[in-house]
Amino acid sequence: MFKPFAPADASAPPIGLLLGEVRVLSDWRRGGRIGPALRVPREGDGRAVLVLPGFFASDRAMVRLRRTIRAAGYTSYGWGPGRNFGVKSDTLARIDARIDRIEQDVSGPVTLVGWSLGGLMAREYAKYAPHRVEKVITLGSPFSGDPRANHAWRVYELVARHPVDAPPIAVCMSEKPPVHTTAIWSRNDGLIAPASARGEEGERDDAVEVKCGHLGFPSDEMAIRAVLAAIQN
Repeated sequence: MFKPFAPADASAPPIGLLLGEVRVLSDWRRGGRIGPALRVPREGDGRAVLVLPGFFASDRAMVRLRRTIRAAGYTSYGWGPGRNFGVKSDTLARIDARIDRIEQDVSGPVTLVGWSLGGLMAREYAKYAPHRVEKVITLGSPFSGDPRANHAWRVYELVARHPVDAPPIAVCMSEKPPVHTTAIWSRNDGLIAPASARGEEGERDDAVEVKCGHLGFPSDEMAIRAVLAAIQN
């Protein structure tokens, strides 16, 4: 199901990077990571962009990213159901229903932007309903290699109540969706093995490196600008 990387790439990030994520989490809790939109040119064409949060996160964590997408001239939407507690048997149907509502406002295929687990969901939805998806952009999403090459899998299994490599829907995480797919990744990621989020040739179309840690993806300026560039391309 998963194509493994070389042993050097098949392990979770070092503890030093993980401790850096803890500092970002503390900043998050004080509200420091949820801010105003970046100043960006308004070059968008109004197309719909659906933003999916990572594991244990909600739409609130994605506010700065969504505000900037909107400021750039696109129509951004949150996913809606609250916190992301893992893949459920109806996950793809829920995303499908959300896109039904979006299409009442904006016609045409939707661009999906997903952080971490949200990106995995976006990739799988694009395989489920490719005619409804323009492109997929992932932020630190571990779609390639060993699904346990991270510091989150044990907590995920405890909360989601299924093995990380046996979700309640049929998946092949490393299989590229039949739409254009951009993987945004960072070698400073303290939770996910960077190689897992970068992927290999054939598992995604483009790979874009940024410099933030894992918890910084939704608010880091470089990461947000990379998302906008991927939407526009």
